[in-house]
Amino acid sequence: MGTCMTLRAVERNWDQELIEGARLGAGELRIVSPFIKVGALTGIPFDGSGGIRVITRFDLSDFAEGASDIGAVRKLLDCGASVRGIRNLHAKLYLFGGVRAIVTSANLTVSGLRRNREFGLVTEDGAAIGKCLAYFDELWRLGGSDLEREQLDDWDHRVTTYRASGGRLAHRPCLPDMGKALVDSGSVSGRIPQIFADAAQAFVKFTGSDYDRCSLSSTTYEWVKTSGCHWGVNYSKRPRNVEDGDVMFISRLTKEPGIRVFGRAIAVRHRDDGRDDVTKQDIERRERKERWPYYVRVHDAEFIDGTMSNGVSLRELTAELGADSFASTQRNATRGEGNTDPGRALRQQPQVRLSAQGFAWLNERLQQALDKHGAISHAKLANLDWPELL
Repeated sequence: MGTCMTLRAVERNWDQELIEGARLGAGELRIVSPFIKVGALTGIPFDGSGGIRVITRFDLSDFAEGASDIGAVRKLLDCGASVRGIRNLHAKLYLFGGVRAIVTSANLTVSGLRRNREFGLVTEDGAAIGKCLAYFDELWRLGGSDLEREQLDDWDHRVTTYRASGGRLAHRPCLPDMGKALVDSGSVSGRIPQIFADAAQAFVKFTGSDYDRCSLSSTTYEWVKTSGCHWGVNYSKRPRNVEDGDVMFISRLTKEPGIRVFGRAIAVRHRDDGRDDVTKQDIERRERKERWPYYVRVHDAEFIDGTMSNGVSLRELTAELGADSFASTQRNATRGEGNTDPGRALRQQPQVRLSAQGFAWLNERLQQALDKHGAISHAKLANLDWPELL
């Protein structure tokens, strides 16, 4: 009598599926995932006792843009995993010994496992698992040699340098794809970065001041040029709550009065070693920086190509979401104490952290504005001043 086939269709709670599979203790854990984020590894018991092999992408642009984390790869190595890279990898497969397989659309990221609408199958059928194992083993063979820690350290340095220099397109050649090429696909141009969906947190950073509000007819490009926000945003005190990979929505105080969001970028965590302190040369170029002497550097910035009137009004966000606009007001509303007025949360602050709902709302509205008005071109941004590569 044949073995009864076990097959389940799954569309949510992928993190729980991985946790349950890893707890089977069924032998070697094999993972195929193009993108891997450190937050997705939390809670999954990667103890390495049965061996771990991981196939992912080694495109340094993915790490620079935040689609994948070097920290996640490092954590896998710390768990004893062997890791190999394949160019243009798209498959997602999780194998728990020879007893369970998961074939899914979900990457090993927080968005893939918990937030996105993903779909896949979980099976304990021997024949199906056998085909999955054969696929993995062939891909593993083609993937070349295992990743060494020294290689990862070099990649980390390259990515950190690229981000700290503002993420300029001209420096992309220093971020090659280090994965094994299975076929010669030629050069890939015009790739759209996927960097804004998987951030752990997002902020609206305010630029300008109450005594320096601009008109809605002011061009976004002139303010980018004047402020230098294409590679760094400034603070009067050392910023402590912005982490690598956070999304910074860049806004300007306008004469409505109001606040318009006209761009977004990816943050680089502030360092206290002097790298992110305003220099004498910075002040000579932009005198206003003397009042805000500390940076959060940003990379891969994009801005609406138009006027401030084309930006997204923060009043629309707060009118629609109310207390759910920002992390602090949402938290206070939940516990029933403290300020729940989003308007008050904006006062005398260099930035405000968005709630998950506010992040999604603002991301969607800004994308609509970019689609309608276009983005300031890479060529125009390249003509602006940039920090030296460190």
